[in-house]
Amino acid sequence: MVSAAEQLAANLNFSAFAKAEELKKRIWFTLGALLIYRLGTYIPLPGIDPGQWEQIFRTQAGGILGMFNMFAGGGIHRMAIFALNIMPYISASIIIQLMTTVSPTLEALKKEGEAGRKVINQYTRYLTVFLAAFQAYGIAIGLESAGTVVTDPGAFFRISTVITLTGGTVFLMWLGEQITSRGVGNGISLIIFAGIIAELPSAIAGMLELGRQGALSTALILMIIAMAIAVIAFIVFMERAQRRLLIQYPKRQVGNRMFEGQSSHLPLKLNTAGVIPPIFASSLLLLPTTVANFNAGQGPEWMTLITTQLGHGQPLFLVLYISLIVFFCFFYTAIVFNPTETADNLKKHGGFIPGIRPGERTAEYIDYVLSRITVVGAAYLALVCLLPEILISQAAVPFYFGGTSLLIVVSVTMDTVAQVQGYLLAHQYEGLIKKSKLRGRRK
Repeated sequence: MVSAAEQLAANLNFSAFAKAEELKKRIWFTLGALLIYRLGTYIPLPGIDPGQWEQIFRTQAGGILGMFNMFAGGGIHRMAIFALNIMPYISASIIIQLMTTVSPTLEALKKEGEAGRKVINQYTRYLTVFLAAFQAYGIAIGLESAGTVVTDPGAFFRISTVITLTGGTVFLMWLGEQITSRGVGNGISLIIFAGIIAELPSAIAGMLELGRQGALSTALILMIIAMAIAVIAFIVFMERAQRRLLIQYPKRQVGNRMFEGQSSHLPLKLNTAGVIPPIFASSLLLLPTTVANFNAGQGPEWMTLITTQLGHGQPLFLVLYISLIVFFCFFYTAIVFNPTETADNLKKHGGFIPGIRPGERTAEYIDYVLSRITVVGAAYLALVCLLPEILISQAAVPFYFGGTSLLIVVSVTMDTVAQVQGYLLAHQYEGLIKKSKLRGRRK
């Protein structure tokens, strides 16, 4: 029997979208906010010689600068006021989440509901400002030591750089929150998504130019396109995959009436950690190479040997890359999902898993199932990120065709489309209720 929600979903069409005025306002607001973000990535940082920075960036584009430039939408390549992008906020969010597992104060705030979440969000904002200022100062020092990039080095340049880059990150943090509350989708994710998508055409043009020059064969370009399509389809399938645990609720009596026991499902995502493991793994592995490149010819021989082995496509790099992805999958899943807390909530509401005793045994069973599916999720992330990594190293394919970028683009697209469908369903449902009320009055 088809449910009402399924009937509404089947009737979704452009006419329903045209009537959803609130949804259209939200979409226009989101597009306007993303346009402001893109304009900011073209405003250069004061006191920088663009020509000198262009030369240095090209020599470092294969390291961590290239990957962060992808997330920043080209902001690092142009050394714009949004060069730090929203990454300090993401780092601060992850740190605060880690702290909630070890700090009784933060753990208590987390359990207080909406009021506690507001306090935690405020702590996250403060930490974002601190991390952004720290990273901005490091960028200022790095630019001053990179030859003649800075036209007038000194205390004024450092202070202005810290204020400008920190202000850019704080503005993007605020803009992302506005998109989340007044637009469509998650604002922070959409900002990263917009940066990747905006630079994708130039990456495709660069790849085609390499093909025209003979650096890439036509067969290899076709293989890259086919592989990208296959990886996207695979990501969609795996991101939708869930392990549903049957939850049973006992019979209950309300007054003189007896209600039958109900059943529902506890969905466990195959990839609970999302895109965090590939981002962290890439950052940790690319950092030594970038530092060594900044000090080319000045470091000890053993450092040169290690950084060589950590180059793209090298066996040591691939082994460590996979190992770190697997580690962060389990680590981050353990942070964001608490089986004991879930089991306690089920017990409070009278729910139980058939054949499993409520309480501690339920928590152990959920943890057992979650560990097993996390193995599959970690293998999926490792595979998605490993195949493009080989192409990046062997065929000089841009970062934009890497597994991390495709994972972010597909995941954010799926989440945003799901939210748009949710708004349309709610709008049509309200329309059906109004029609039914009008019919009742006429009768």
